Amino acid sequence: MKLTKEHLDSVRHIEGFPIGRDEDIIALSQPPYYTACPNPFIEDFIKQHGRPYDEATDTYHREPFAADVSEGKNDPIYNAHSYHTKVPYKAIMRYILHYTDPGDIVFDGFCGTGMTGVAAQMCGNPDPAFKMQIEKEMPYVKWGARKAILNDLSPAATFIAANYNLPVDVAEFEKEAKRILDECEKECGWMYETLHTDEKGNPIKGLDGNPIKGKINYVVWSDVFVCPYCSKEFVFWDVAVDKEKGKVSERFRCPHCFSELKKTDCDRAQETVYDRALKQTCTFAKQVPVLINYSVGKKRYEKKPDAFDFELLKKIDEMDIPYWYPTDRMPEGYNTEQPKKSHGITHVHHFYTKRNLWVLAAIFNKINEADKEQKLLKLLFTSQLINVSKLNRYRPQVSFPYNPLSGTLYISSMVSESNILIAYSNKIDKLVIALRSNNIDKYNLNKYNTIVSCQSSTFFSLPNNCVDYIFTDPPFGSNLMYSELNFLWEAWLKIFTNNKPEAVVNKVQKKGLAEYQELMERCFVECYRILKPGRWMTVEFHNSSNAVWNAIQEALLRAGFVVADVRTLDKKQGSFKQVTTSSAVKQDLIISAYKPRESFKRRFVENAGSEEAVWEFVRQHLEQLPVVIENNGRLEVIAERQAYLLFDRMVAYHVVNGIPVPMDASEFYKGLKERFIERDGMYFLPDQVNQYDEKRFMMDLDNVQLSLVVTDEKSAIQWLYRELSTPQTYQEIQPKFIKQLHQQRYEKMPELKEILEENFLQNEEGKWYVPNLEDAADLAKLRQKRLLKEFEEYAKGTGKLKVFRMEAIRAGFEKCWKERDFATIVKVARRLPESVVQEDPAVLMYYDNALSKLEG
Repeated sequence: MKLTKEHLDSVRHIEGFPIGRDEDIIALSQPPYYTACPNPFIEDFIKQHGRPYDEATDTYHREPFAADVSEGKNDPIYNAHSYHTKVPYKAIMRYILHYTDPGDIVFDGFCGTGMTGVAAQMCGNPDPAFKMQIEKEMPYVKWGARKAILNDLSPAATFIAANYNLPVDVAEFEKEAKRILDECEKECGWMYETLHTDEKGNPIKGLDGNPIKGKINYVVWSDVFVCPYCSKEFVFWDVAVDKEKGKVSERFRCPHCFSELKKTDCDRAQETVYDRALKQTCTFAKQVPVLINYSVGKKRYEKKPDAFDFELLKKIDEMDIPYWYPTDRMPEGYNTEQPKKSHGITHVHHFYTKRNLWVLAAIFNKINEADKEQKLLKLLFTSQLINVSKLNRYRPQVSFPYNPLSGTLYISSMVSESNILIAYSNKIDKLVIALRSNNIDKYNLNKYNTIVSCQSSTFFSLPNNCVDYIFTDPPFGSNLMYSELNFLWEAWLKIFTNNKPEAVVNKVQKKGLAEYQELMERCFVECYRILKPGRWMTVEFHNSSNAVWNAIQEALLRAGFVVADVRTLDKKQGSFKQVTTSSAVKQDLIISAYKPRESFKRRFVENAGSEEAVWEFVRQHLEQLPVVIENNGRLEVIAERQAYLLFDRMVAYHVVNGIPVPMDASEFYKGLKERFIERDGMYFLPDQVNQYDEKRFMMDLDNVQLSLVVTDEKSAIQWLYRELSTPQTYQEIQPKFIKQLHQQRYEKMPELKEILEENFLQNEEGKWYVPNLEDAADLAKLRQKRLLKEFEEYAKGTGKLKVFRMEAIRAGFEKCWKERDFATIVKVARRLPESVVQEDPAVLMYYDNALSKLEG
């Protein structure tokens, strides 16, 4: 099937349509299963493979996947390309096997290199050892390929994903790749020659009397600095590198005036050169070659560059490269400024030495002339573009040949110029192994289980309720600027990311946290629309900012999803732990969220604002939660089944749907006790509790896994409820409380005694204990009265609040929402520090939704 300009015109209006010429988009595509633009054939894929949804006959049910996942990053497929972020496909397979059946459609709107697609297909052709392991851990799984719809905003990412997921002929690729490399070796091999010398630098001659030449493995280039005291130049390598120990000194002495210096004390020396491609002079940071690592036969040697080497560089520099190469100017951005400021690198071709740029251009030209497997050859080509650029740092203490600093465009003071011919020769072998490992090449041949599109995830021309499961790894705030980092690859492919809908926090793009959240919400709304009711979405999320984590939570809630389980991934142990507090996380998060069934939503709307709507939500939520989780032979407490989290989820669902919450916490807890069955502080439906009791009888409950750090008043009360299950005196409880306390600087935290008096009772022996439901309700009313009185003071005042009681803010917002007093919520929220609003999920939820009500 051909992709025509008429096809492109039909999707050109879709947000995220890439930047590039139509002919280049058509050339890069593999229609109908991959187009380097919004895929116009995606609806046909759904018609062919989709299964219509009918709630009346739908029997689907899964608990959230809560088992440990440990998959290393040494898999050949994982390491085949140097793309910034990837999830090991075998890890994704576990989720797909749990949530889907053979033939189901899996969707990933932020697919990156397409590992979700690989995972979906390999469910039909698993590695025997992996299959045996999975069947032991998950005996209920059904083997068989799943279909996958993959999408990403980046043309580079979708191009990589397509090559991993569409039929390939690995044997033909290997043959063509080696042919091209052999031809380039004959044409350009002389550029990587150097004289073999002895320790004194004298050429070593062969038996024929001629100097022996070695093959360069890499050349180290060093920055040249200017001493601020004597204004003379010196080579950084000469003064800062201990060659014997393999270390770089932070402090060093000027070789001319002997002043003690640091890099930050000095300016880089500069040189002005004529750029033949741009036809203008450019000023760059001065770099000189200082070390050559080369081979003669199978032995490696090192030497300082000599006259032969400098003459070779001069010869290359004076010649014109006879092939096309990209000369695009780097965009303004978060990551692109460092190479501009530090080394004067403003255009794509500046990221390469003249020698490496020449050889790259020669290889790329031959790839474009190839008749077979041209797309896979371009995958090979892009796989090393970062490693052979000036981004490749030289680190004397690290033996690995490629050391770019991941996630940025950082150029070091010492650069390693790799031999491109060696780099690609090694990569051919690795890519062949990757494609043949697990029989991916044989399984994909003539099979089309995946379709790939390049566009924003804010809109898809897909029908409602057509996707069976979503696994995605979305962008995370300001951690990575994909459109900037992908620019080097996309310049060679001649198609660039349209970053207008890129979900990032980026000052240059004028996108803050609010814009990021709004874009993520739009993406999640679309995920919600196309996902079948009762089905699941798994979001893997890497982040170190509570504010960004809360933005993601809020975006999910506002889209309509209900979060059923959140876990942090321990990368060292390969295990997950529940997130039991709202503050988050400096680890990877695994979020399990579901789309409620239509019948529940109808009943909820019909009973909106009533107590029955509350208990309808709780029933359907408990139905979605895991009943038993085993961890190292013990039962794990399921945080989502605890009263306070059930209350939080219920309140959030009401608020994001614009419905007043009909009861307070004490009424909710009382009703929970009356309507549901409680075990070990968790609540179950009648048909769930027997399963839990059976396991409970056989195992010990491990409460240690629910250790709670006290950061504010809310977590203090939760901690005390748990601790005072055994009555204790103030003297007994106070030292333990102080040990757990890590108070927020802005929190007006009541004294421990005041918290105890407001929430607990004291017996005749002076021991504090958890009150019964009736007494707890009375205490809650008195405490609520005190909190609201304090909130009234915040509502009356003006100016920024520096110290305040967060429980009073939450209580006041809850009351205002019930009374539809949205203006007061917005007014008080704007008095709070912005970081507090962004980092407290309840406050953010009330503020965002109140603001929407006022603006709507």
